[in-house]
Amino acid sequence: MTPTLSHAKRSRTAAIGPWLPPRIRVLYIATANRTGGWLAEAFAADSASDVVLEEAVGSVAGLARLRDELFDAVLVSHQPGELDALELIDGYRTGVADAPIIVLGTESEQEMAAACYELGADAYVCVNTTTTRNLIWVVARAVQRHELVRENHRLTQARQRQLRQEHDEANRLLAQQQALIDALEALECRGGASEPLAVPEEASPGGSPAAVHCRAPGLPAELIAHYRELLRTYVIMGSGNLARELSRLADLLTTAGVSARETMQLHLHVL
Repeated sequence: MTPTLSHAKRSRTAAIGPWLPPRIRVLYIATANRTGGWLAEAFAADSASDVVLEEAVGSVAGLARLRDELFDAVLVSHQPGELDALELIDGYRTGVADAPIIVLGTESEQEMAAACYELGADAYVCVNTTTTRNLIWVVARAVQRHELVRENHRLTQARQRQLRQEHDEANRLLAQQQALIDALEALECRGGASEPLAVPEEASPGGSPAAVHCRAPGLPAELIAHYRELLRTYVIMGSGNLARELSRLADLLTTAGVSARETMQLHLHVL
């Protein structure tokens, strides 16, 4: 017996959700004994969305089409003994491009839905109890969900790339600052200064080497704290976002008569 879809008792011109796709390209995987003519007729009778239905007979032909073409969604006819949709889902998920898959069968949703979900299907629809409009919405929501998942995956990858770039930039800036400290220490050693700019501290209680630190310059604590925040922001974000703040700091140091040596001591102390 050919399954049929009932039609909702509502006007085709009734308001449709704003994101219902105007056109959906769907592949229907069926058997030779039960082709998709009935399904095409049902979609054609409902103008809520233009469903372009293409058909493949058998699981092998269906998987071949999916490897070569892109579809918005896949409908699979579950006909035990002829086409087992549960077996096809597993091969579909591992062997072809990603797209939502909806299983159509005559068993009730209580009997089949959970098994389909567990294998990776997006929905199960009983063709004897659903309507054409409901099936269109099931397909549309599955398509929307997959688009959101792909977009979320793309954004996650972009964020990870950004974090890696920021991490590499921070390491590069820290390496430059360390090279500057090493160069200044070498100059102090060659100049025989009685008070070197940088001296090693004792090992920290946890056993890890303590950071090299410079004696604090004779400057206000507020200025030192402000410079510390600017340097931390610069290491993370770079100089592109700090032009105004750096200009104000330069004016402040000039007005206060801070010498170049005191400025370098401030920088090394905060670093």
